Amino acid sequence: MKNFKSKEIFCLLVLTALFLAPAGASAQGSSAIAITVEDGHGAAISGASILDSAGKLIARTDASGQARVPCTIPCTVSVSAKGFSAKSAQLSAATVIPLTPAADSEQVVVSAYRTPISVLDSPVATRQLPQVALDTTAAVTLDGELRQLPGVELFRRSSSLVANPSSQGISLRALGSTSASRTLVTEDDVPLNDAFAGTIHWLEQPELAIQSIELMRGGASDLYGSSAIGGVVSIIPVRPSSDGVELRSSFGAEGTYDDSLLAEAKRGPWGLLASGGGLATDGFIQEAPSQRGPVDIRSNVHSQNAMLLAEHDSGQLRLMLRGSGFNEARNNGTPYQTNGTRLWRYATGADWQAPHNATLVMRFYGSTDHFRQTFSSISNAPNAANPSCSYRCGETPTKFSLTPDNELGAVAHWNQPLGAGLLLVVGADSHDVRVWDREQSFGSSAAITNLHDHQRDSAAYAEAMWVHKQWTFVGSGRMDWFQNYDGQQLTLKGSTWTPSATQPPQFNQNFFDPRLGISRKLATHWALSASGFQAFRAPTPNELYRSTQVGNKLTTFNGSLVSERATGWEIGLATDYRWGSIRSSYFLTQVDRPITAVTINPTSSPILLKRENLGQIASRGVSVDFQLKPFNWLAIDGGYQYARATVTQGTQDLGNWIPEVAHNLATMNVRASHPRIGTLNLQSRLSGRQYDDDANAFLLHGYFRLDAYASHDFGRRIEVFSAGENLFDRQIEVSKTPTTTLATPRVGRVGFLIRLGLGR
Repeated sequence: MKNFKSKEIFCLLVLTALFLAPAGASAQGSSAIAITVEDGHGAAISGASILDSAGKLIARTDASGQARVPCTIPCTVSVSAKGFSAKSAQLSAATVIPLTPAADSEQVVVSAYRTPISVLDSPVATRQLPQVALDTTAAVTLDGELRQLPGVELFRRSSSLVANPSSQGISLRALGSTSASRTLVTEDDVPLNDAFAGTIHWLEQPELAIQSIELMRGGASDLYGSSAIGGVVSIIPVRPSSDGVELRSSFGAEGTYDDSLLAEAKRGPWGLLASGGGLATDGFIQEAPSQRGPVDIRSNVHSQNAMLLAEHDSGQLRLMLRGSGFNEARNNGTPYQTNGTRLWRYATGADWQAPHNATLVMRFYGSTDHFRQTFSSISNAPNAANPSCSYRCGETPTKFSLTPDNELGAVAHWNQPLGAGLLLVVGADSHDVRVWDREQSFGSSAAITNLHDHQRDSAAYAEAMWVHKQWTFVGSGRMDWFQNYDGQQLTLKGSTWTPSATQPPQFNQNFFDPRLGISRKLATHWALSASGFQAFRAPTPNELYRSTQVGNKLTTFNGSLVSERATGWEIGLATDYRWGSIRSSYFLTQVDRPITAVTINPTSSPILLKRENLGQIASRGVSVDFQLKPFNWLAIDGGYQYARATVTQGTQDLGNWIPEVAHNLATMNVRASHPRIGTLNLQSRLSGRQYDDDANAFLLHGYFRLDAYASHDFGRRIEVFSAGENLFDRQIEVSKTPTTTLATPRVGRVGFLIRLGLGR
């Protein structure tokens, strides 16, 4: 299939937008009006009751805060939700209804418990990034937006705009990662971690199609299975609710541009939403200026994404079908080190609002991914092209790999209230991955290999939540049956494919992962909580069979790896008032048999590492999160995390810091907004020192970074904005291999946003 380019995507989406654009206001009469109910931060409120003028219940909002209200236009309705003051509104078209917290009651949020739960009732630490926080962030990528939250970090400090895909894992609770994440990322119950490597494609999601992001820290394998050791990041997508078009475009330093378009239409129970765009940068040379050589060039990316969502929502039953495509091409800092990704996803399913407030959610999904990458070695010796060179003089290709994979999965869970305060959740899921790795190595060890592998994880789980007066009890457990099988590796000798000397392992592993939590309210505004869990992460095919390289570090595979096993607990104190909420926690997570890149030869070129199961790592510390709104025009949020994350058992690296994990992390975001003036958002991030390797030989110094975003509205439809990242132009160290690479320098961009006809 031919490459799809950004201009072609925009032409297609513009035509779709013109077709879907509203033809004008409808005449008065009976109709079903789409409304969205949100809190003061722009977060969706699910389960809100909508009453007609006679006080009769006519609808409840779904998980995205949306509902369709049957009425004769114009009509008056009353909207209420637990923890919020009721509000009346006159409806004549699709609209958003914001609710304000009621006096002396806590705000209700949505957490990873698959059901609404308040800040004070939740036994674990949860955070939410509403749409307003995503839209007013200086960062141009999703991983940059997530870094507003304390304790959130990629495997390395660099932005996904210039990071090698093998370093785009995400770390929570100071557990670090390898190329694979110890944190699970999902969208509408569909996992987004790469099926082969466990990394995240941060540029995959059309930015205008994201409504909010929810984050839960701590092990969640009891509901989500493998990879949810550090926590879960859940992306809540936008759903079609009205007719309209939204266009966002910006351009800035380093040749960076970001163009996005969203078009949606609503016709009775039918909804259609199309979104997509292009994001690219010419990038910069990541090697520190004093260590650059002739071989170093700019690291950059050119990417395109597109998504189409169709749904039929009759109130009791919602049917959906979604498809998306993603394409990117990267240069990783030298002429030979490049990679590219082509990814297609599809999902379908149903949400059923059953009698007695029960709900059923079903999803069937799949993906097809093609990933290619080239590897090389760097020489410091002079050559014919650079006879006077003494550092990073030349480059020699070492390997080319092509890695296609197919993914299929299914998820189903049933929520059933059982009397007052008791909720039961039961569910099951299955995840099937088939991968191929075709590699051609060059030089003295030239060879061509072809590998195939098959992984499957099937599971069933249950959760019970009981709220009684000031107490909340949560208990859950999940049984996973993980298989790695049907593997075969062939080597081309002459014109014949023959089995390699070492074949992929075949193994089965079963895991039971429980979680218990308890919360006790103290008076009206305070609560104590505690929780404990077990979790696991299975080795990815990438860790088992494929070598990876970042800079001059080569990490080899290990077919003998087994799954990581985590045990942890946390205790917390939370307070929630009308002006905001604060939560503090003490946490401890121990990971047995952690999969770690262990240094084998620190003096070779490239530096040689190998994936191994170490004895044990442990991360213990404290975290504080706050979300404050002292005035209607001012919002302040952020937090601090101190974590002592070290190797606690084993014969190697004992006592060393976990690589890529700082002991101290802090963030603060200050957003001021006035209708006549506009919005100003300042985002600051402080990180302590950390090490770039398991041997703690390469120290990365701490840093402070300040970003800013400012916007002004011209009427209801047009907004202009500007943004600046790393305003003090700090040299932030990303890695040492042993040459030092740096994060994004000071950059700025300007842009505009146009909205036409959107009721949201």
